[in-house]
Amino acid sequence: MKIAKMKIAKKLMLAGAFIALSSATASAHGRQNSCSNLPSWSQLRSALIGARGVAGNNGLGLHMWATIVANDGTVCAVAFTGSDYRSQWLASRVISAQKANAANGLSLSKGVTPSGSAVGTNGLALSTANLYSAVQPGGSLFGLQFSNPVDPDAAYEQRNGRPADAATFGQPNDPMVGDAIGGVNVFGGGLALYGPNGVKIGGIGVSGDTSCTDHMVAWRARHSLNLDYLSGVGGVNATDATRPDNIIFDISGGASASGWGHPNCAGVGNGTPVLSTLPAVQ
Repeated sequence: MKIAKMKIAKKLMLAGAFIALSSATASAHGRQNSCSNLPSWSQLRSALIGARGVAGNNGLGLHMWATIVANDGTVCAVAFTGSDYRSQWLASRVISAQKANAANGLSLSKGVTPSGSAVGTNGLALSTANLYSAVQPGGSLFGLQFSNPVDPDAAYEQRNGRPADAATFGQPNDPMVGDAIGGVNVFGGGLALYGPNGVKIGGIGVSGDTSCTDHMVAWRARHSLNLDYLSGVGGVNATDATRPDNIIFDISGGASASGWGHPNCAGVGNGTPVLSTLPAVQ
């Protein structure tokens, strides 16, 4: 009798494990499906290499990481420009995903915002660069940077719970792919991705240089991927409707005139002249 009960208990445990595994697999597949209309790893890497190679991005001239996330925050692709993962700042791998998550999570499609809102029905595109001033102490969004923390298990471990194999970083099987890592970043490098008619479909994050250069490279990569259909989409850049979520350099005496400004960055050149060289949105 005791043996029979043990066998039944074992079968129930195995059945429970199978159900849990099946549920996890279904969830992972569901998240993967959310990436179906977004660029592939090879397309992201090609766009990133091309964007980084444009003269005039200024900054330090370093190699870069980029991450694409879907509308639901699922990481769809992670890539870098160097020869292997050691060619870029390793910290920038997760930062790029954090930027993509923040820009995607704080931007809205055209047509979903109420007609009585500040942007009407135009939607709202916010780059991570637009958040810098608002999250400083005393700012209207102070504390935002501490919300939605990065999930360390998704960011640093394989799904089997073992430490991630660094050789997979930035490859099609990067451990972050298929998971939502979360995170809110509040300096340049994160942009929402928009398809035709101003429909938001995800976000892109770039990291590996100064935050100003990260923004410039992300902007050019988004344009190269043909996912910058922001014409008519609302933004906080009141001086340039053709670049509604562009970085704003208007900080003087420690205060941003618009409330959405970002500091200029160190390195080669100054960020302001670069703004006019960035392609207008479609």
